[in-house]
Amino acid sequence: MPYLHELVTAIAAPWVVLSPRSGQLTGSGAEGVYARDRRILSRLSITVDGREPVPIHVDEPSAWTSSYAAVVGGLGGSGHDPTVTLHRIRELDGSGLRERITLVNRSQTTVEGTLVVALGTDLAGTAAVRSEAAEELPDLEPTRDGSGFHWNDSAGTRVSAVFDPAPTADGKAPGEAAWSLRVDPGQEATISITIGATFPATEGFSIEPPADRLTYADVTVDCDDARLARWVRRSLDDVAGLTLAADRGPDDAGERYLGAGPPWYLTLFGRDSLISSAMLIPVDPGLAAGTLRALARRQGTKVDPGAAEQPGKIPHELRAEVADHGSGLVLPAAYYGTHDATQLWITTLHKAWRWGMPRDEVQELLPALQGALGWIKDYADPDGDGFLEYIDESGHGLANQGWKDSVDSVQWPDGTLATAPIALCEVQGYAYAAAIAGAELLTAFDLDGADYWLDWAAAMKERFRATFWVDGYPAIALDGDKRPVAGPASNMSHLLGTGLLDPDEEAKVAALLADEHLDSGFGMRTLSSATTGFNPLGYHTGSVWPHDTAMAVQGMYAAGQVATATKYAQGLLNAAEGFAYRLPELYGGAGAGVENSPTPYPLSCRPQAWAAASAVAVVVAALGISPDVPNGLLDITPADPFPWRRLELSGIKIGERTLSVTWEDGTLTVQ
Repeated sequence: MPYLHELVTAIAAPWVVLSPRSGQLTGSGAEGVYARDRRILSRLSITVDGREPVPIHVDEPSAWTSSYAAVVGGLGGSGHDPTVTLHRIRELDGSGLRERITLVNRSQTTVEGTLVVALGTDLAGTAAVRSEAAEELPDLEPTRDGSGFHWNDSAGTRVSAVFDPAPTADGKAPGEAAWSLRVDPGQEATISITIGATFPATEGFSIEPPADRLTYADVTVDCDDARLARWVRRSLDDVAGLTLAADRGPDDAGERYLGAGPPWYLTLFGRDSLISSAMLIPVDPGLAAGTLRALARRQGTKVDPGAAEQPGKIPHELRAEVADHGSGLVLPAAYYGTHDATQLWITTLHKAWRWGMPRDEVQELLPALQGALGWIKDYADPDGDGFLEYIDESGHGLANQGWKDSVDSVQWPDGTLATAPIALCEVQGYAYAAAIAGAELLTAFDLDGADYWLDWAAAMKERFRATFWVDGYPAIALDGDKRPVAGPASNMSHLLGTGLLDPDEEAKVAALLADEHLDSGFGMRTLSSATTGFNPLGYHTGSVWPHDTAMAVQGMYAAGQVATATKYAQGLLNAAEGFAYRLPELYGGAGAGVENSPTPYPLSCRPQAWAAASAVAVVVAALGISPDVPNGLLDITPADPFPWRRLELSGIKIGERTLSVTWEDGTLTVQ
């Protein structure tokens, strides 16, 4: 699998560019321009008089814009100072890419040279790039087309490149265009390239850009720690870049949602898109509404073991076609292999309702709510022991179907893998919260079933307490033999705030989470460093995931475990600083005791939806903002002690109002 950590990412979903810091796309690894699960360009490189410019700087002024500066050797003066430079500004929107290439002459003499742009594409699927099967694919043959090129594949995808001004000559190889440039002292010459693509109609899920891309300009943070404002601003910029639309038509703007992360996961994911949109409800309630509707329209209707589909179940991921990820993992276009997205759909609907989702919009989703509750009742617990467990019945799907979905994510302290069926502790917590939330919604809308779900939740709480607790904390899971899988891991943190634990139990969990073996100083390790299977660069076995820590922070603040919550919030902020405030999907868990900033995880998506959403989640949790719009209530209880001396968050959407909340030296102001 190609590494991503050194690549510069620009994104205006569904378009993405991943390039090295030089800006040169060579087709190596994951480099390329992507859209709709296709690598649109694998090569986009520049030479001047046969030499590659020497890169000296890269900047990322927005999620969808990156700029590169390089020195052009062999031209200009003979002194030590660079006098001829090449500047590239690469900008994406939802329909394609535009790159401006400017040769600047700061020497005292006129310079002349031949600038060559080389383009190429294999139109590989992202799954083929990820599995490295794309390395065997040849470049498609370009066709000269007026002032540019176009490429076509057998499936009907067409890629176009248009130059302005038109090339003065063809290059020596297919896909090359050349310009003879003459630039006087103090002057510059610019060439623009516009890349676009058209795609064949699909019977699968269509990955579309949003009709409008929000900028979140009204959401601002003012804090005595200036890093917090930078983290929130950069994160919201990435949220804007990650936004996509489902069910978009000629006269329909579609339903907005966040693609999980480029380049592999830039589509609608049940778990990822729900968690991200729920975190962002305080600043963008429409995003959660769109995500809920898009997933409800694709809720399971039948039993299909090959796709892990069941009636009422919320899907895991949706694509235009089957995705072969290699190593036997082959997922159908609509794949339902998640044992938590359905509960998260219910709790996200409940949160959206409490924050002011219009009653008629909630009412439209009540059949989907009843279907989701029906899945918990009829399908989520196949052996009837009262716990929700999963097993991959297809033989080609995900072995683990919680958020930690890697093969080795559920293991005993000695590193032995747990055997399926698996009942994850956090899945039980989500189910408890969904039952309580579902009961409240059923009651509010005069529907039957609330008493059943309240009784179900009460019974779950007792069963969980009797079965999952081992060595003073909740086990990661129950294995196929119903044994509690011991070993401290971050899973238990997701129970905080669900209601499944009583206050004493929450305090015990928070105390364990504060231990140095789980707290890396940059966030929560997925697996304790005291276990045999710990690996600081293990995907789910010792790394740190920002959303995992942010969800723990939300739960700890809600449970009154302020000291530990604040420690983790500060750890995330320290990590954000180390990544120029653009937190990746995950990073290494070696810890602040051995490194000044976190080690990148080389396969991590950056940006990534729930990592970007985590900044808002942490700020709102610290302020303790908890509305109940249906009952006309608003509770704001900031953490005590508060993490910062002063914090102002503006642009908070509660019902039809937009508020600003300020906490300064113990005084709360709401405007």
